Amino acid sequence: MKVLFVYYVPSGGVETLNRQRCRALRLAGIEAHCLYYAWGSGMQNAADFPIYVTRNDIEIKHILDSNGFDVIVVTTDHASFPRFRMLGFKGKFVLEIQGYGPKSVAHAQLTQAAPYVNEHAAALLNPSTPHIAALFQELYPHKPQFNFNNCFDSQEFTYRPYPRSASPIMAWLGRIEDNKNWREFLHIGHQLKQHVPDLQMWMFEDIQLSQPLEREQFLALIEELDLSERLTLRSNVPHAEMPYYYSVIGDSGGFLCCTSKVEGAPYSVLEAMSCRCPVLTTDSDGVSTSVYHNLTGKFYVLGDIQHAVAEALVLMNDRSLREQIRSHAKGHVEQNFNPHSYAIHFAGLLQSIGM
Repeated sequence: MKVLFVYYVPSGGVETLNRQRCRALRLAGIEAHCLYYAWGSGMQNAADFPIYVTRNDIEIKHILDSNGFDVIVVTTDHASFPRFRMLGFKGKFVLEIQGYGPKSVAHAQLTQAAPYVNEHAAALLNPSTPHIAALFQELYPHKPQFNFNNCFDSQEFTYRPYPRSASPIMAWLGRIEDNKNWREFLHIGHQLKQHVPDLQMWMFEDIQLSQPLEREQFLALIEELDLSERLTLRSNVPHAEMPYYYSVIGDSGGFLCCTSKVEGAPYSVLEAMSCRCPVLTTDSDGVSTSVYHNLTGKFYVLGDIQHAVAEALVLMNDRSLREQIRSHAKGHVEQNFNPHSYAIHFAGLLQSIGM
């Protein structure tokens, strides 16, 4: 059985997902390849499966003809279905949605996708994201739908002890765009430093995906809030190096702060949890399968800076609760996002659509 995963660019959570699941699916005897339309920073990450980067029809046709894929799983790009048919693909399509950002955008995009989904898609897939699953039910009640957690290799990407940071670190990971809500992170840090004078702030981003106007506003707010001396920006850190950073953040007495307005199934949360780095997050919908308040992480109310600061101080100062959260979070990732479970679920999907 051969599967091709298709996405726009190898960056962010989808690139991590594809790398993880191409390996996991071998456990079910499934050979998986990836096709991206353009180069992205994720190409620096090591991979032991075929990856193609092209949007050229002749090259894509050669890839399809040479490999004889049984199924193509397209993430988001529903309009590509007729294109792959035109290029000679005769197998089955699955439309996967990992997230669109705002719920209004998700509704609009999935409504627009109707002609493509109804004609071409054999199934719909999402990682148990409540608002996406609800839209699937609303818009495509007669299509087979599959909702199961993404996979995560918590044995490879895991906590390691390193020399302890002298100061607590509050971290953030994402793109400098509105939905990732970087403004809120900066404001939380600005308020939190009044209580934690030696607080350090680390931000991990992909500078190539930053919008110029948004970045201009971002740099201006850093200056306005006087955060330059305590803020460290890192762009395109290789994925293999991130366990070091998460482990150091967790052991510093700090935390990962996720400020997104809406998320699908953010890998940054799973990565932090696996490395014993506690997470403070908005209830951005897609985190509902990974974060349980005061058990595997902490929630704060989106837009409520004071609430975020209060929860952060509890997470930093209540050592007993902090250690419980760190331990429970790591165990939760190991049990509920393991590659074996993903392989079983995905094989079940293929079987149900007649493969």
